[in-house]
Amino acid sequence: MYRSHNCGELRIADVNKEVTLAGWVQKSRDKGFMIWVDLRDRYGITQLIFDESRTEESVMQLAKSLGREFVIQVKGIVIERESKNANIPTGELEVLVKELTVLNESQLPPFTIEDETDGGEDIRMKYRYLDIRRNPVKNSLLFRHKVTQEVRNYLSNLDFCEVETPYLIKSTPEGARDFVVPSRMNPGQFYALPQSPQTFKQLLMVGGMDKYFQIVKCFRDEDLRADRQPEFTQIDCEMSFIEQEDILNVFEGLTRHLLKNIHNIEIEKFPRMTFDEAMKTYGNDKPDIRFGMKFGELNAVAQHKEFPVFNSAELVVGIAVPGAATYTRKEIDALIDWVKRPQVGALGMVYVKCEANNQYKSSVDKFYDQADLAKWAEATGANEGDLILVLSGSANKTRSQLSALRMELGNRMGLRKPNEFAPLWVVDFPLLEWDEDSERFHAMHHPFTSPKPEDMHLLDTDPGKVRANAYDLVLNGNEIGGGSIRIHDKDMQALMFKHLGFTTEQAQEQFGFLMNAFQFGAPPHGGLAFGLDRLTAILGGQETIRDFIAFPKNNSGRDVMIDAPATIDNTQLDELSIMLNVKG
Repeated sequence: MYRSHNCGELRIADVNKEVTLAGWVQKSRDKGFMIWVDLRDRYGITQLIFDESRTEESVMQLAKSLGREFVIQVKGIVIERESKNANIPTGELEVLVKELTVLNESQLPPFTIEDETDGGEDIRMKYRYLDIRRNPVKNSLLFRHKVTQEVRNYLSNLDFCEVETPYLIKSTPEGARDFVVPSRMNPGQFYALPQSPQTFKQLLMVGGMDKYFQIVKCFRDEDLRADRQPEFTQIDCEMSFIEQEDILNVFEGLTRHLLKNIHNIEIEKFPRMTFDEAMKTYGNDKPDIRFGMKFGELNAVAQHKEFPVFNSAELVVGIAVPGAATYTRKEIDALIDWVKRPQVGALGMVYVKCEANNQYKSSVDKFYDQADLAKWAEATGANEGDLILVLSGSANKTRSQLSALRMELGNRMGLRKPNEFAPLWVVDFPLLEWDEDSERFHAMHHPFTSPKPEDMHLLDTDPGKVRANAYDLVLNGNEIGGGSIRIHDKDMQALMFKHLGFTTEQAQEQFGFLMNAFQFGAPPHGGLAFGLDRLTAILGGQETIRDFIAFPKNNSGRDVMIDAPATIDNTQLDELSIMLNVKG
């Protein structure tokens, strides 16, 4: 037995016990006649003491040779510490070592294995197995485990059945780019890694499984950022004989269950907002409702004066920043520079300071009098002491720009508090969206999403106005889950493929297996998928998912620890019947 207790287990009640511990050397303090060693494992730290008056000389000499991250085993007696440490659970005791065994030596680590480390992100990713020993990463992985177990418990108690679906599937043209896998046994043909188990979970509903879930890896070959990885994990769910309200209730219940069991936070009912309302009020379809600054449209009160910038704009819209009328011109200019960055793309910004006694000071005083500006304040909900910030231009682009500014101000002003949780359902998404490059409609979610029955008549005449039976669950300004009621009728699915530009032959070639299945009694069904990485990060008070993934990729999609992706030798290429023609 390597250990009788772990390094976070012993307490003052264990004094005088003989114990065996094993772990890594966190640090060592050698005072000559006495040596203290902090021994660490996953569970915590226990202080060891080597005392020349009570420890054999050979053990003392071996203790002097210990370096950081040596793996050791000790046997000794639990004693009460003279100098107690209230910051750790084992801080009232230490182990007087009688026997010491070095199980493995360690080179000097390339960065300190401490909560606050001197290692940059690149070096920590290269030595990720060392980074995992640090409490912030270790605790994030343990937190993810807890979230995952709570999800499994909740869904299993509702009679959901966990079913695995294949990783080697068929490539489809919708959505992001696929990762493809060559087939040695079928030269010139390729599998694709699944972007989601979408069609398989629908087939499980045809198969009568009724309630399915899977915590599953998914893959998308797309540009990366803080909350995106090429491989990610979904909590994938599907249900039969349900309507939209059934799904919203089940998965609102799951989110409430997680908030209650992890943070002891109770939220009775999640608010709901249509897609159109979210775009008009917040400029995006995943608004953070932990703070205000709702959009106020100003076309009616800002156009048709003498200010040509507003008169030529499709949309003039503003927000009221609470308490920001005290901003200096330098601070306001910095905000203007921020929105003019290429990442945001605004050409400029107008401001109004709401001062005492209903007085307004604006960058466009030349064109608007006090009565005009009072109407701006009314439209944006601005009060005395607030700062109104106004953008204009094409509607979609301007809303996106003002949304980015609102979120930036929320961060700067400390309004996006990680220990506050504000869930929101966004419903009634458009079924289709127009793509300028391909000059055709694409499914906003995926081709299997059912349209609202009351909008069906618009499919032939005005398809852009058709709403989908689709919904997203938003938490703190992040989409954590989304889904839809599916099409379960073969003729309706064929009609959808037609509106998406598929010929009958193309639809049959790529999705024939699903349409064929619909001929054998497909039940009404729908579902939802949560992004487990993102959900866990937000519940953990962060928005970056990387520390909640054991072995993440960097922003170039590389695993710098194992140096992947990498070239393969010609023998493997020949077996796969592949000839490389690398461009650039």
